[in-house]
Amino acid sequence: MTIETAAQSAFIVAGLLFILALAGLSKHETAKAGNTFGIAGMALALAATITLAIDHDVSSTGLILLLVAMLVGAAIGLWRARVVEMTGMPELIALLHSFVGLAAVLVGWNGYLHVEAELDGDVPTLRRAQELLGVGTGEALDLLGIHSAEVFIGVFIGAVTFTGSIVAFLKLSARIKSAPLVLPGKNVLNIGALVVFLVLTVWFVIDPHLWLLAVVTAVALALGWHLVASIGGGDMPVVVSMLNSYSGWAAAASGFLLNNDLLIITGALVGSSGAYLSYIMCKAMNRSFISVIAGGFGIEAGPGEDTDYGDHREVTAEGVAELLAEADSVIITPGYGMAVAQAQYGVAELTRKLRERGVTVRFGIHPVAGRLPGHMNVLLAEAKVPYDIVLEMDEINDDFDDTAVVLVIGANDTVNPAAADDPNSPIAGMPVLTVWNADDVVVFKRSMATGYAGVQNPLFFRDNSAMLFGDAKERVEDILRAL
Repeated sequence: MTIETAAQSAFIVAGLLFILALAGLSKHETAKAGNTFGIAGMALALAATITLAIDHDVSSTGLILLLVAMLVGAAIGLWRARVVEMTGMPELIALLHSFVGLAAVLVGWNGYLHVEAELDGDVPTLRRAQELLGVGTGEALDLLGIHSAEVFIGVFIGAVTFTGSIVAFLKLSARIKSAPLVLPGKNVLNIGALVVFLVLTVWFVIDPHLWLLAVVTAVALALGWHLVASIGGGDMPVVVSMLNSYSGWAAAASGFLLNNDLLIITGALVGSSGAYLSYIMCKAMNRSFISVIAGGFGIEAGPGEDTDYGDHREVTAEGVAELLAEADSVIITPGYGMAVAQAQYGVAELTRKLRERGVTVRFGIHPVAGRLPGHMNVLLAEAKVPYDIVLEMDEINDDFDDTAVVLVIGANDTVNPAAADDPNSPIAGMPVLTVWNADDVVVFKRSMATGYAGVQNPLFFRDNSAMLFGDAKERVEDILRAL
């Protein structure tokens, strides 16, 4: 078996490992094994790539640069994995997506400089194309057109992913405002950029020039920035999975350029799974999938509101403990505030104590709770909360009517009754956890500030709701002591 054949076989095995990784990550119980499959697949892919580089007589300088790049990347990855908090995972993932996009842009430009740019030399175009592409006379011009299309499309997708991911990182890390950017004629700008891309693609395939590649790179960078900037804070969890999809297609485009089957397989897996996850989340939020992926196409920012809902009622930790001691059923609905306070361990202990007292305790998880798909599930699993009492919104929403106490810990927009009651609300129509149907609702918050979507929550002012202010972790510990 030649080294080339062995490497291609390794790529196929790595691709299968990535498929097993996705399958494993679809369930709590198998997530750890799925992660292990993914690590094994990537290790095998890197080993095969280095072996191929050696077999193709890459210079010693090239091999040193390759190894240095791997070591630097591994060091940064290990460092970030060790120091990042769960609350920082969404912006870290967005930043990692930007690296994939930038890599696709660089691969595309490299493809142009090694093929199309060489055709301006003294050697006739057809003969030079044969040499560069390694094919016969009959295939040269056809493959040259395909190669040019791969370069152009790969650069476009990569550049959109790069700037879009940077904006998502800035929004998720609160470095810029989460409110949607609404430019005059923003829909026309997005569609216009796509039309320009299509026209330039045809032009580039017919007659490739460097300036065309530069123009499409600039257009794509601007489009990526505008697409994500136009999406409001309430839709940011969808944006993360959407950018995951974009990065997958960017990787697939690089795979075609580099003639690398593993990149094509992996990119298709990531691209399609990310797109499907975005679609599922949009359905859960009553949002149009096309609207979100097009940067809020057809959706204008909702008007600000200054409605007077009356006065809120406060409660102490001791008062909450009394409610819980008398309750027969409790539902806990966590949100980003629980992640920020690192309150999941106290919540897990509270759950254990209540269950020992014979109280039925369950968790209601909104599809976009937190800043990342599955954010709350990971936090609760980390704190050893049993999987079988962690339920999705659709599984638990009908049970609030028969629930004695609901603890809303750091959630806001996902439990906002305005989504169901106020057609003028910016989050109108978004499915939410109907916590207000329970006998008593206790909301853990640091203040009366609005949620990430910037919308006031009438839940805080309802007769059966009470506010428990302060750090969620400290308040949960106070309740445990009172119990």
